[in-house]
Amino acid sequence: MDAVTFTGHGGRDVIEYGERPEPTVGDDEVLVDVKAGALNHLDVWTRGGLPTLDLDMPHIPGSDGAGVVEAVGDAVTRFDIGDRVAVSAGVSCGRCEFCRDGDPTLCVNYHVIGEHVPGVHAERAAVPEDNLIPVPDGVDWTVAGSACLVFQTAWRMLVDRADLRPTESILVLGASGGVGHAAVQIADYVGAEVFATGSTEAKLEAAREYGADHVCNYEEENFAEWIRAETGKRGVDVVVDHVGAATWRDSIKSLAKGGRLVTCGGTTGPNPETDIPRIFWNQLSIVGSTMATPGQVDDVMDLVWDGTFEPAIREVLPMSESARAHELLEEREGFGKVVVVPDSEY
Repeated sequence: MDAVTFTGHGGRDVIEYGERPEPTVGDDEVLVDVKAGALNHLDVWTRGGLPTLDLDMPHIPGSDGAGVVEAVGDAVTRFDIGDRVAVSAGVSCGRCEFCRDGDPTLCVNYHVIGEHVPGVHAERAAVPEDNLIPVPDGVDWTVAGSACLVFQTAWRMLVDRADLRPTESILVLGASGGVGHAAVQIADYVGAEVFATGSTEAKLEAAREYGADHVCNYEEENFAEWIRAETGKRGVDVVVDHVGAATWRDSIKSLAKGGRLVTCGGTTGPNPETDIPRIFWNQLSIVGSTMATPGQVDDVMDLVWDGTFEPAIREVLPMSESARAHELLEEREGFGKVVVVPDSEY
């Protein structure tokens, strides 16, 4: 089969597309004939290398994907050949104290398909049964292959970890990104007043279309000062910050007393300066969030399948052009998800 690979960490030039051995299907695994996948910033970081990564090379990336079941292992009970499925990439052990207590995202051995183990940007992929969800007939493969990671992440962040309520206000940074545009839609669905930032008028208009009530071009004005003006110096109840070091202090400044900053990543750096007096004096909460539980995945993906939520697709490319797909993410070109499909399906 053909697959996207890289043989070492580095720039976009390490990405290749070519022949790899067929995957071996374990007893609890499903062989998926991949129809579409999508990139996340996680793919860029994995390619570049992270301090905690020790990958077997060559590595197949890709945490988002969807396709048709081609074969099943002997212990598989949930899926049959011909079923339509999508990947939910978080893998837990099922045995540690956190898994047994009902929250596998806290698993001591938690890892992510495509980041810590081989991913699904290939013609075929062997995926654990527990990491697949059914895809209804009629759902386009570009939607099925691009929605799961960002919508589950945003759903858990807002609904569970931040406990966002209809009477509250929320600021979503980077509303044109994968998690950002999912968070805008979920916040609007909850009924909160949604503030969003973007770097161009086109991105801001897209944020409005997805449910933002107020938008700010952060290239032209400081968003913390904008929030202060828009809210009569009050601030917002929740800030979604997956940007990191570049925005951290202004995110904290944007919070109302008793507000919550929720984060799932730090694109611009992991070690920001922080304003400790503001945190304790205003009694702020800093909340981390990673992926989602199986039940949370089911809840949010049902709303994707019925059209309540919609992943924005900025471009669909053959997997052989994955380097260009990485470039689109790194250069922040466009709004929404970049989808890749096997060349044989393109």
